[in-house]
Amino acid sequence: MTEARSVSEADLHAYADGLLGEVDRIRVERFLAENPEAADMVSDWQAQNDEIRSAFAGYEKSKLGDIQLLAGASRHPRVRPQRRVALAAAAVVIFALGAAGGHYVPPLFQRPDIQLAYTEILPREARTAFLVYAGEVRHPVEVFANEEAHLATWLGKRLSIADLKVPNLQTLGFKLVGGRLLPVAGKPGAMFMYEDQTGQRITVMVGRNKENRTTSFRFASASKVETFYWIDGELGYAVTGEISRDLLQKIAEECYRQFPS
Repeated sequence: MTEARSVSEADLHAYADGLLGEVDRIRVERFLAENPEAADMVSDWQAQNDEIRSAFAGYEKSKLGDIQLLAGASRHPRVRPQRRVALAAAAVVIFALGAAGGHYVPPLFQRPDIQLAYTEILPREARTAFLVYAGEVRHPVEVFANEEAHLATWLGKRLSIADLKVPNLQTLGFKLVGGRLLPVAGKPGAMFMYEDQTGQRITVMVGRNKENRTTSFRFASASKVETFYWIDGELGYAVTGEISRDLLQKIAEECYRQFPS
């Protein structure tokens, strides 16, 4: 049981992405040998990683130092805009997909003695916010699109982001509905809501976690709700909607370009 307690879901993601050192790799392999359900889950992640690498092969321009670049992002969280393109290309190497449906967090990780990483909390809360607010008719947001400048300033102050911008997604067919303040991992977070001409809505969440020291890009699925989320230094972002992954990814890429670096 000691071995099981020493392995977190973040460890398993790092193992699937090939980011563990020799000692940690052996520790996780021992754990997987004793836990076939976790081993199957990691195997699925690795297969999904291969699928994503194949899908993004036309965009990948990775170099030998990309993993070091990503590891160093925590030491330089305010990456310059031109470096973000390099981060996006390097991210192809470490994408991981969340588990599907109601098994998003398997029983192994529902134990009280295992603490979920921020990368696991963020998509959960993004999905919850989407489900709670996207269906609201009269009060989906606190501040509506006609006060966009105020919305950006207000939420930027609460998240301590001086240059927070509200992404413009009109080129992808989504106009801003508005936004609201909401908790993300127990700290102030921001949610922006958009809708297309048919009334289909998506949400974009921004959270801040000063303790975060990882950089990652992932998908998570639960029923029909898809979330694409990423960590960039202290900031976490998540785009959520009941739309195709292809469109969701395009929206996430546009948000990635517009959010502060």
